[in-house]
Amino acid sequence: MVTGSGAGYFPWFPGTVGTLVAIPLSLALNRIASVSLSLALLTLAAFAVTAIWLAQKGEEIFHQKDSPRIVIDEIAGFLLAGFLCPAEFAPNAAAFILFRFFDIIKLFPAGRAEEISGGVGVVMDDLIAGLYTFVIVQMLLYGGLL
Repeated sequence: MVTGSGAGYFPWFPGTVGTLVAIPLSLALNRIASVSLSLALLTLAAFAVTAIWLAQKGEEIFHQKDSPRIVIDEIAGFLLAGFLCPAEFAPNAAAFILFRFFDIIKLFPAGRAEEISGGVGVVMDDLIAGLYTFVIVQMLLYGGLL
């Protein structure tokens, strides 16, 4: 699970491949949200907490801080990034591109969050990137631009 069903072993851009793994999970979470927003929020929160625990275990297994093989953080971040997106290509593509952008550039405070030790530091920068993406995508949707 911490490697995104093996996506973290991809030799090039494992974080991007891990984000691709997150797309169907995001669509499923949004399907849940269409029925019960509270259940979807609970599921998202539970996934984030589980991702932190798994990332911590992944660091222990791989003996490396934020190993590139750990992609559960990208999955958790994208679940937040794509939250409440309609199941259409444009909003999900925008969420994917924006999330990868924010995950790579580590806009404040993501860079600081990444410095936190353990699983919290591994996942928190991705959740921040996901939050930035969520806000922008929701504004684009609200403005009719997506």
